[in-house]
Amino acid sequence: MNSMLTRHQQSTICSQLGNSKLKLLYKASIHGFTGAAFHQRCDTRCPTVSVGYNASGYVFGGYTKQPFSQPGQYVHDDQAFLFTFSGEKLNKYPVTNPVYAVNVHANSGPYFGEDLVLVCGSQAVVHSNPGNYYNFNVADMHGNDLQLTECEVYEVEESTEFEKPWRTIIWKSEKRKELMESIRLYKPMVNSVSQIRVLLIGAVGAGKSSFFNSINSVFRGHVTSQAIAGSSSTSLTTQFRTYSLKAGREGKPLPVMLCDTMGLEESTGAGLDIDDISSILKGHLPDRYQFNPSAPLQSEASSFRKSPVLKDKIHCVAYIMDACKISIMPTKLQEKLDAIRRKINLMGIPQLVLLTKVDEACPLVMEDVKNVYKSGYIKEMMQEASARLGVPLSCIVPVKNYCEELELDPNIDILLLSAIIQMLRFADNYFDEISDKFSDIEVKE
Repeated sequence: MNSMLTRHQQSTICSQLGNSKLKLLYKASIHGFTGAAFHQRCDTRCPTVSVGYNASGYVFGGYTKQPFSQPGQYVHDDQAFLFTFSGEKLNKYPVTNPVYAVNVHANSGPYFGEDLVLVCGSQAVVHSNPGNYYNFNVADMHGNDLQLTECEVYEVEESTEFEKPWRTIIWKSEKRKELMESIRLYKPMVNSVSQIRVLLIGAVGAGKSSFFNSINSVFRGHVTSQAIAGSSSTSLTTQFRTYSLKAGREGKPLPVMLCDTMGLEESTGAGLDIDDISSILKGHLPDRYQFNPSAPLQSEASSFRKSPVLKDKIHCVAYIMDACKISIMPTKLQEKLDAIRRKINLMGIPQLVLLTKVDEACPLVMEDVKNVYKSGYIKEMMQEASARLGVPLSCIVPVKNYCEELELDPNIDILLLSAIIQMLRFADNYFDEISDKFSDIEVKE
């Protein structure tokens, strides 16, 4: 059975329930819009999340930790709540009188007090009567559309947590210092290159600019914000920017430069143009080039760098992907990424994926970022990213950017620094490959 509830919606609901995941038990379009079908599949299962869908696009339902297995009786549940989605936001309505939280009727589906019933009287309809034991506005809950197009019931299971991390990582302050020192002392393998250039590519809001700000914060010793970052439906980055990291406020430039671009958007003529990506990869675009989503930079333009050398080119590409949104990636955005990846593959540039917002995606990681490699859910998201982008799992690195913190966290730093180390290693692979092709490249011994 395929779930209609998206990964992001499931994650949002689970964030209210602790370390958990959802397992689909009942789907009315398959098993029938009848009380009998619902009770047959769900009566002994608990806790559960019940979800209704209507033609107006509303997604709404309720949670109870009690089973629906006591016919004709009210069931006490002080944890029960109703909910509806407003875009990606969850609006929650807790039970006001726990004694009457749940009712059970043989010819109906999930029955919350006398206030909300899904599959009422074995019909694909909703009974809605707020103000008894739950308070909600019917227009907000389901838009007054009481016809169901689908009803699903999920069992809430404890989320998979591996006994041992499936990747080895050392969470110690000494390791943080060691990673920082490795980055400071790194020297590109080619004499003509003093800084490796890493191109950050990702959808609007995935966290490209925030990643640079976060890395910059680690080396500055405090949370800082140089690149424009934030929440918006369109890209806040409108220029091609090359950000040189420094070891401290007045320290020397580090041997890595992060190149930020406009965010990718699914619609044509919006966001970063694929032809501009080619120009960036080949080193034609200057710093602070102003993007024009409707027309790529032409070679006749005065700002076009006509004869770029190796130090101007991109040596590694990092896709920035939001862990909360991988499973709901729009088809057109997926197609754009596929086209970009094919283009980069032809140029032999190594690619890795930074999976951002892992704390928002998984309550276990929200509790402690050190659980990132113990979380079965995060591993699933990394596997999905691997399949969608066609890169090995070994090329995917989870990170958490600084977005609301005022002080640095050593464990967040270790994840961020580990990502930079992978970029340096990938750049070395790139220099290894091209040194065999071009005799004029002097590789350092």
